[in-house]
Amino acid sequence: MLIHVQDAALLPLVSRILVVVGWAWFTIAFVFRREPGRGPGTRRERISSVGIFLQMLAFAVVWMIQRPLPAAGTRLDAFEIARDVLAPVIGFGSVFLGLAAVRTLGKQWSYEARVIEGHELVTQGPYRFVRHPIYTAMLGKLIASNFAFGHWLGLVIAGSVFVVGTLIRIQAEEKLLRETFGTAYAEYAQRVPAFLPGLR
Repeated sequence: MLIHVQDAALLPLVSRILVVVGWAWFTIAFVFRREPGRGPGTRRERISSVGIFLQMLAFAVVWMIQRPLPAAGTRLDAFEIARDVLAPVIGFGSVFLGLAAVRTLGKQWSYEARVIEGHELVTQGPYRFVRHPIYTAMLGKLIASNFAFGHWLGLVIAGSVFVVGTLIRIQAEEKLLRETFGTAYAEYAQRVPAFLPGLR
């Protein structure tokens, strides 16, 4: 089905602008957030740095493999319109989710996998639904960026790299959490998916 739009470039352009605004908000509020310093008893899993690198590589790929902006006066098909509408919705939803997760973690949040002295097992807020909501939010940003700017091939490649990097980070973090909380974490992991429904 083709839908005629007087200025076909307007909807995709607005979608792209909104996704960029979401990225700016995400970057300022999340990426530049100061990580609490190390204290006595802090334990880290350095392998999580490999996962971080792969996740960042995935974002680079999704931005590099783009599709051109539709020319004015052309017809937008329903698939293009759906992507342009969904992109900012997913993008801003992901920002809200990521920031809610960081606020819930408080001083326990960090870039690398670590536990600190007095670390608490967080199961409230977004952590009621997934064990790693920040990675869910990051995946949402990846999808939103592709929907607004990217070619479907970019999402296939970037998505695969992102999932590998995310699983590395999850494994590193959960190794520390299982060592720290034992049965309590095992029970939590049994009832709550990792970062996508159905993924333990």
